[in-house]
Amino acid sequence: MTERTLEDVNEFVEEEDIKFLKLTFIDAFGVPKNIAVMPEELPRAFREGISFDASAVPGFDDSVRSDLFLNPDPDTLTIVPWRPIEGRVARMFCSVTYPDGTLVEKDSRRILKNAVTVAEKAGFHINFGAEVEFYLFKRDENGNPTGTPLDHARYMDTAPDDQGESIRRDICFALIDMGITPESSHHEEGPGQNEVDFRYSDPLTAADNTTTFKWIVKSIAMRDGMAADFSPKPITDEPGNGMHINISVRSDDGKDYTRAFMAGILGRIREMTLFLNPRRDSYDRLGDMKAPGYVSWSEQNRSQLIRIPAVKSGGTRIELRSPDPMANPYLAYALLIYAGLEGIEKKLEPPAPVDMNLYAAGPEVTEKIDKLPVKLSEAVQLARNSGFLRAHLPEHFIELYARQED
Repeated sequence: MTERTLEDVNEFVEEEDIKFLKLTFIDAFGVPKNIAVMPEELPRAFREGISFDASAVPGFDDSVRSDLFLNPDPDTLTIVPWRPIEGRVARMFCSVTYPDGTLVEKDSRRILKNAVTVAEKAGFHINFGAEVEFYLFKRDENGNPTGTPLDHARYMDTAPDDQGESIRRDICFALIDMGITPESSHHEEGPGQNEVDFRYSDPLTAADNTTTFKWIVKSIAMRDGMAADFSPKPITDEPGNGMHINISVRSDDGKDYTRAFMAGILGRIREMTLFLNPRRDSYDRLGDMKAPGYVSWSEQNRSQLIRIPAVKSGGTRIELRSPDPMANPYLAYALLIYAGLEGIEKKLEPPAPVDMNLYAAGPEVTEKIDKLPVKLSEAVQLARNSGFLRAHLPEHFIELYARQED
């Protein structure tokens, strides 16, 4: 792909009548932040960056070195499609730098870029594709979200039972307008629960797409008088929201390293769970209603942590089913890359597959299998004891995430 320049961006801005540009960056929890600038500020943004107060942003909150700068990535330039046709709004993701131009090591996108570089130097190219679930709730007369789901349809129901069809369609059109290709969309198992899947892509693009997707869903839902909820367990007795992560591994030598990559993830999954399931209610979801509770794998079996889906294309991919949508995709993908590479480097073999429904299995089976953390405090303790996490994440990130236990 040809990299865009400032001149290319200026031309795009003029042709599309752009009046505001959202310069977007990511905090430690994966929440997008932005500064909006006028087109006249683009030369300064590219030359010097746009400053912001980092002391107020989770992950960057260093009061001693609080002045950081946003540097636009022109290849991520895209229209915000639900804004006015005249005087339009565009968005670019940004890297974060210190005043001297040095890249900030606490930037989530930078952490993922580093992981991709390590993988490529080792001869591996990894692609990700997320399946993100969300609930749609009605709003009250004051515009506040209620606990009433949009509908009471179930898995892959159709209209009129499925009342989310038009919103999902608008979401898909917005994704296309922003350069993201959706593969499919459908109603999920819970009342008012939906899912939209999009194509595999390189790790950074995949994380950007996941971030953009959540923003689109919330924006379209609000426009249509609904509230989108990505939390892990919005309704106590209904299925939780998952963010199933599909992963494929391609090597320069043409060999298949999927099993070793999977073994590396299985070996590190317990200690990285804090970053895949970062909230207290994440653990209300795990181990129930098709959300995994054990460190296990099998082909096609949806009661497992990792399943190998049936595909007709001849390729092999794995699907990790434990993460939920509150995970920071940049950190999640980076940790999965490092864990998988460790599996390849150490020539690890996964344990024997568990070819049974673990939700119905007795203790004679389950007692022999490692469990995922059952509560946030356990995940925090595993993370604190992890040399693997300390090697790949900024030192204070573990304690930053641990604060959510309070």
